[in-house]
Amino acid sequence: MGMIISAAATALPDRSAPASVVDLAGRAARGALARAQVPASSIGTLINVGVYREHNTFEPAMAALVQKEVGINLDYIADPEPAAGFSFDLMNGACGVLNAVQVGQALLDTGSTERLLITAADVHPGGDADHDADYPYADLAGALLLERSADPEAGFGPVRHYTADRPTDVEGYLDTATMGRHGRTTITVRREPDHAERLGEFAARAVADYAREFGIDLDETLVIGPSTATDAGGAPGEPHTAAPVLGYLRATDGVRHDDHDQFLFVSVGAGPSAACALYRPEGR
Repeated sequence: MGMIISAAATALPDRSAPASVVDLAGRAARGALARAQVPASSIGTLINVGVYREHNTFEPAMAALVQKEVGINLDYIADPEPAAGFSFDLMNGACGVLNAVQVGQALLDTGSTERLLITAADVHPGGDADHDADYPYADLAGALLLERSADPEAGFGPVRHYTADRPTDVEGYLDTATMGRHGRTTITVRREPDHAERLGEFAARAVADYAREFGIDLDETLVIGPSTATDAGGAPGEPHTAAPVLGYLRATDGVRHDDHDQFLFVSVGAGPSAACALYRPEGR
């Protein structure tokens, strides 16, 4: 352990303009920096894990655009350190945040960086999820700011990944056969009718396997799991890659976390795949 969450924040679009991944991720990131009271110049690495973007943009890397939006290492001559302001995209659907946590553990453990910023933002390719009844996800962003703790018992434990031995029942893709001239503003998301129940059962099995492997008492652990449309902070649709950030903020802002010594993050999505990671706040 030893890598802690020093701050977290989310952001919703204001609807005065089409939703933008860069804008939402940038605002969430600046919110996390403000909460931690640290400057953007202190960030060594930024990992962006969002999947759905305006205009279906995939190049250049969205992480580089978010880095510019946040103002991290914009002048290489003034700040030439190789570990300052390094950014990249890492996409693994709903499990992206925990994938980034796993990468962050390696970077922080080896001293490659002192602070790591994870951004997770999804928006409908057309800029407004509310205008597409068949699109299930909210226009929403979240950010986690991670750093090393002097307490070896605090922070994230190992990240574990789980896969099911059956075909996926959730997929998102650009249907090139039918997109026509509106391809940059459309996306197809296919989900089987009972996918939520099956993913929930899979997430529960992943939690049980993780708890058994690491000897975790689930009665003393608050599980931060997959979110629903009612958890999206007022935005239409469900949280997607930002769900762990939203879940963490709700857990720490509420009263229930005082009865638990630790959190267990669990994400589940297409594949089907799941990821789990134990987290112990400082001072517990």
